[in-house]
Amino acid sequence: MKIVVCVKQVPDTKGGVKFNPDGTLDRGAMLTIMNPDDKAGLEAALRIKDEYGAEVTVLTMGLPKADEVLREAMAMGADKGILVTDRVLGGADTWATSTTLAGALRNLDYDLIITGRQAIDGDTAQVGPQISEHLDIPVISYAEDIKIDGDSVVVQRQYEDRYHILKAKMPCLVTALAELNEPRYMTPGGIFDAYDAEVTVWGRKDLKDVEDSNLGLAGSPTKIAKASDKVRKGAGEKVTLDPEEAVDYIMDKLAEKHVI
Repeated sequence: MKIVVCVKQVPDTKGGVKFNPDGTLDRGAMLTIMNPDDKAGLEAALRIKDEYGAEVTVLTMGLPKADEVLREAMAMGADKGILVTDRVLGGADTWATSTTLAGALRNLDYDLIITGRQAIDGDTAQVGPQISEHLDIPVISYAEDIKIDGDSVVVQRQYEDRYHILKAKMPCLVTALAELNEPRYMTPGGIFDAYDAEVTVWGRKDLKDVEDSNLGLAGSPTKIAKASDKVRKGAGEKVTLDPEEAVDYIMDKLAEKHVI
């Protein structure tokens, strides 16, 4: 069984956020981590590997420094890492990103593709489903449990206050929630092996069946009008009331805002 996990190196917002003049994130100037939803997807793939036997390949698109998350993934237990990096791919929105990743995936054999539900930098939840559309394979999103049943995948899918149980024949794409599991730690031996391992690096020329007009900032239909760091909120309204008055005050405010 072959599993490909798509991961993303995202800004660690604890270290601050920086923007380029065109409104895109200055990723090279920020501290970074592996996207939490993607890490849960990686852990799901590694658990399938442990239980059923599988080859796990981790794929990312980004700056050359995104090599770091691939080595982290291999230190956790992934077998291979592939970095897609090229100047022409910079500034991509979800459409251009999914086009690029699909172009890379067409070079690989896979039974199951796992992506995170969404990245904490964009929060769109679009890239995984878009990849499935590009590749013409089924997608099950918002996975909170994943099991293998023969040539099919069975997913418990989060849905408001309940869940769905969905089954799809592979090849299939599943998007994972961070709540899916608790990712394992890297092992010391895994760290040494990962930093000795060779990461495959692909550029524009290695993407299969994609048009230049759909890549990078120029191929992104979504344009950023303005971007800024989070705006600090004011102190808000402060009142001092006895308990009974406080209850009436809060209830009036909730009614005023149509919460109740």
